[in-house]
Amino acid sequence: MKILAIGRNYVEHIKELNNTVPEEPVIFLMPETALIRRNQPFFYPDFSKEIHYEVELVLKISKLGKNIDEKFAHRYYDEIGVGIDFTARDLQNELKKKGLPWEKAKGFDGAAPLGKFLSKESFSDVHQISFSLEKNGVVVQQGNSNQMIHSFEAIIAHVSKFFTLKIGDLIFTGTPASVGPVVIGDDLIAKIEGQELLKVQVR
Repeated sequence: MKILAIGRNYVEHIKELNNTVPEEPVIFLMPETALIRRNQPFFYPDFSKEIHYEVELVLKISKLGKNIDEKFAHRYYDEIGVGIDFTARDLQNELKKKGLPWEKAKGFDGAAPLGKFLSKESFSDVHQISFSLEKNGVVVQQGNSNQMIHSFEAIIAHVSKFFTLKIGDLIFTGTPASVGPVVIGDDLIAKIEGQELLKVQVR
């Protein structure tokens, strides 16, 4: 099982970090050790002083595929969930300044808490899915799949040109605006359509 993630997929988030809008999906990978399951806590790492939350919709691949045509891409996932892409922003900024890969800032142990999944069939329109993140009871991020620059299907088609997709693979599809820092003691709750699917305590 592999974890693929898409960066810079919401215009307002791109603006808040002073990045440029990409012509195609920005892909990075995370190791399986980045996952946190079953609402286990996130332990603040000692190599960063600026960990940011980024809530994202997550696709679970249900079919083996390579070079998938976008018009058939909807056949390759059957569940949609929610996750958090914790980012060591200070480390990422330093790596970006040097023109170096920033996987260390994105794929470290515990960087990707993963919540429950919902059947794709439970949504009337997968291109109109609202999701949110609460920190200590206050909504800090809100997004909708209709705000994505690259749709689920476009992402799957593009990613599959470079990586064979296998059953169980996960794709984090990007975060909306208003990312921000966490500190020890914070409680995070991620929801899809108002339904709580992920809870993470920062320790």
